[in-house]
Amino acid sequence: MIRNVKAITGASYLSMFFLGVSASLIGAAARNIGLSAYEIGLLIAVQNVGFVLSVSISGALSDTYQKPRILLVGSVILGFSFLTFYLSAFFWINLLIMFLIGVGIATYEGVTDAMLFDIHPERPSLHINVNHFFVTFGAIMITVYLLFLQMNWRQAVVQSGMVVLGLAAAFAVMKLDRGPRQVEPYLDRLRMLTRERILLVLFIAMTLAVGVEISSISILTTFLMELRGFSQVTSKIGLIVFLAGMATGRLTLGFFTQNEKISRHTLALLGLSFLFFTGLYFLDLGGLTYIAVYMAGISLSAILPMMITWAGLLYPDAAGTVLGVMKIAVPLGGIVVPFFMSLVAKSISFRASLLLFPATLLLAMVVLFLEMRPIKFSGSASAVEDAD
Repeated sequence: MIRNVKAITGASYLSMFFLGVSASLIGAAARNIGLSAYEIGLLIAVQNVGFVLSVSISGALSDTYQKPRILLVGSVILGFSFLTFYLSAFFWINLLIMFLIGVGIATYEGVTDAMLFDIHPERPSLHINVNHFFVTFGAIMITVYLLFLQMNWRQAVVQSGMVVLGLAAAFAVMKLDRGPRQVEPYLDRLRMLTRERILLVLFIAMTLAVGVEISSISILTTFLMELRGFSQVTSKIGLIVFLAGMATGRLTLGFFTQNEKISRHTLALLGLSFLFFTGLYFLDLGGLTYIAVYMAGISLSAILPMMITWAGLLYPDAAGTVLGVMKIAVPLGGIVVPFFMSLVAKSISFRASLLLFPATLLLAMVVLFLEMRPIKFSGSASAVEDAD
């Protein structure tokens, strides 16, 4: 059995790389496959359904079962889903495969961060930021591989499936020295969490921030082409610059964030994101647009990992359950914010819909500022002190 901390950490990072690949697969390959907008919407919606169901279950199981075993199951599901993706012309079969892809990647999202809490208790923020850097890195690589190099999308998916099955084999021989703990029954843990206002507020703020992140990735090329005069190629370069900013922020900001300063740094990043997104969408910056795109990516990059770390530090004895429940905010944010953006764009204008981005970030910052200070982390839920 492999118990080496570096090997387990590396496997976690690689898992999140393929989460990024999976999350961007449809967007990157849709044109090559020949999917309509209607089919794209259905595929993404079904993937998010699988994600929601799996992330909370896998997170809860990680509190009582060996985490590498759960990741083994998720890797097997994801690997075979990659290998069978769009082998059949029947759309309903591919809907089922997309559901399974959502299930597979949600085990990575629901378990790896909790696993990093176990093996890196001294610097969880750093490792969770790096963990989520690999999500962005995976999204960048699949975009470059399929769109810029024009490689065969089917070959890329098969290659990904083979690597993920190899990752499953690695998880099969891994074991954490810190084994499963005796914890309260799952329903009791959920009832405890629903009584904590701090988690509800964090969940709301996370939903808002993730919604901005997902929506920005979806509409950035359209914004650059329609309102800033970019071409097909230069707008895609703009998207890669944005993702590079997110990757840079997630890789570096974790080094400068101590546990006791996470709440303060999260609020600061929300404030900076508000400023940078306002400047990006409502000031015609000409040749400086790429710089604004990059800075917007950096400012938004570490908000999600820091909120995840924040929640885990408050409830370390039930980190898997807490993070599993909190991460339902990821697909929820990917539904709520884009829906309202689409509604405003249809009823008023695309330019008007861009107001939702700084407004949503400002709302998240105000919610956290009013409800969640000060907070002391000392390894238990009792460490939370309301400002009241």
